[in-house]
Amino acid sequence: MGAVERWAEELRGWAIPEEILAAAPEPPYGFPAEPFRRRAEAARRADPSPTALRALEALPEGGTVLDVGCGAGATSLPLARRAGRIVGVDASPEMLERFREQAAEAGVPAEAVQGTWPDVAHRVEAADVVVCGHVLYNVQDLAPFVDALGDRVRRRVVCEITERHPWAWMAGLWLRFHGLPRPAGPTADDAEAALRELGIDVRREDHLLPPTPAGFERKEDAVALIRRRLCLGLERDPEVEKALGEWLREREGLWSAGPDRQVVVTLWWDV
Repeated sequence: MGAVERWAEELRGWAIPEEILAAAPEPPYGFPAEPFRRRAEAARRADPSPTALRALEALPEGGTVLDVGCGAGATSLPLARRAGRIVGVDASPEMLERFREQAAEAGVPAEAVQGTWPDVAHRVEAADVVVCGHVLYNVQDLAPFVDALGDRVRRRVVCEITERHPWAWMAGLWLRFHGLPRPAGPTADDAEAALRELGIDVRREDHLLPPTPAGFERKEDAVALIRRRLCLGLERDPEVEKALGEWLREREGLWSAGPDRQVVVTLWWDV
């Protein structure tokens, strides 16, 4: 089995069984916009991350940036100090609204394009730099996704992902509440191998993601997000909170659940 096929197979393994989905009182997918807004705000005020530095290296003064899967702009807005224009693509209207707000606060002209990549690639012009933060684990069919990134860039593509699948830490919770084992992969190593198999001369840098003030003002909302991910009803919140244990924490007045520190991988290539 090739690296690209293995990547797709590993991601298919994360599918939630139909019987669990059918019993879920709320959809388990999707993301609330407010934590993403806080993350984008913190990112644009902080010193450039290794991912931002790799993008800035290739971005000319006044150049254009395309952010695929932009969320509220945490990956692209740290480039606002040099960019002349940022275009954000995302499927969520809520995320795009936060992206526009954050771009306005950063003082950079921005355009928001709603849709899924690469379906909307024809609606955006080529940019000097394309960034793509924490999206690849949502992409089973990697080849057309990456091809479209290359078609819309003049200088460099920069992707950022966690070292492991972002839901890997929840494996024990799935076993506890559903008796369902979760896959061990894919990982950033698998992403790198798949990109190389696609003929991309990809470069890589690993770094520890510093804690950021992103999360919910109420502990209940952080618990509810994980409960929805697990396809459970509202009445299970106390059980979920207890099961989270040390995964649930408060930082700077905001509640979140998951790993406290994560290794993040920057993958980039030039055209």
